[in-house]
Amino acid sequence: MKFEIVTIFPDFFRGPLDYGIVRRARESGLIEILVHDLRAFTADKHRTVDDRPFGGGEGMVLKPEPLFECVESLGVAPREARIRRAVKESVILLSPQGGIFTQKLAQELAALDRMVLICGRYEGVDERVAEGLADREVSIGDYVLSGGELGAAVIVDTVTRLLPGALGNEASARQESFSATQKLEPAGPDSTCSSTGLLDYPHYTRPADFRGMAVPDVLIGGNHEQIRGWRRRKALEKTFRSRPDLLQGQALSKEDRKILAEIATKKTN
Repeated sequence: MKFEIVTIFPDFFRGPLDYGIVRRARESGLIEILVHDLRAFTADKHRTVDDRPFGGGEGMVLKPEPLFECVESLGVAPREARIRRAVKESVILLSPQGGIFTQKLAQELAALDRMVLICGRYEGVDERVAEGLADREVSIGDYVLSGGELGAAVIVDTVTRLLPGALGNEASARQESFSATQKLEPAGPDSTCSSTGLLDYPHYTRPADFRGMAVPDVLIGGNHEQIRGWRRRKALEKTFRSRPDLLQGQALSKEDRKILAEIATKKTN
């Protein structure tokens, strides 16, 4: 997988992408990350990348010329082919106006061979970039950042960990929060993981008793079926409490629905 990042702050990426799973994926050749300085594609002596918007308004807007010049110099497939998904490439504009970045979208992007991430800045980006250059607009959340650099780093990290070979244990990605599937699939005959598609269940490690806070007995007893049931219940409880929206569309079993009914009853009492 090749990630190409277009930014006016290329040094920003010297830190966030040099650690952990992303670093190991780069060193092993699983991914390649190229950072392109947008200012290198300007034509004036001041290397201007922004201008005031037509019609007035506060702040500055990124100009279309250097963005088109930069992305087109990378030799990406035509926008029409990318929109039809006829090629395994995507040009993504990081923007507060974009669709929300989700685990489902990350899984879709992980099937690509290449993506170009355009980091927006200032008060926005000339709309012609969204209309004629990018094939997707993506936001990492309903809040406003100073620029798209943090969002680009988030996408690189999230997508990289989904690539085969990025994690030491491939089952880990399937069992994490938000790794939703439409049917419940056990990770294996000995697996005690059971929160797929929900928020993760609680985790404990040694010591078994820390400052009077003890690990639940069920996790120490060694009964995998009981552990699996406890984890599923806790995952349902946490999801119901913090992210009930994730329960919509989940393939819930009869036992899951019974547990949720019990949780809802307790909440109202």
